[in-house]
Amino acid sequence: MPRTLPEPAVESFDLTVVLSALADPGRRALMTALYRRSEPVDCAVLVGEAGLELSSPTLSHHYRVLREAGLIRSVADGRKRIVTVRRHEVQARFPGLLQAILGADAR
Repeated sequence: MPRTLPEPAVESFDLTVVLSALADPGRRALMTALYRRSEPVDCAVLVGEAGLELSSPTLSHHYRVLREAGLIRSVADGRKRIVTVRRHEVQARFPGLLQAILGADAR
């Protein structure tokens, strides 16, 4: 049975934490690949799209940082982790932030 992993409420999003999460090039590459998609995706597929060759522990760390910053939602479905950008929630808290940072990377 799928379960959503813990994530912060929109009201508790902290701009410093969000920007710190996006400051890492690997996390920004993952976010850019995810931002281009409109549907949830298996995190293993996303790694290939982002063009990253990182160890599993490093990838797990990056996904955890992004989730704890409030940028992504992760759903555990067996051994799979399905991720999606919390686009509307981040937009509500920090209008234009994702487009300004990730939209430029997506070009």
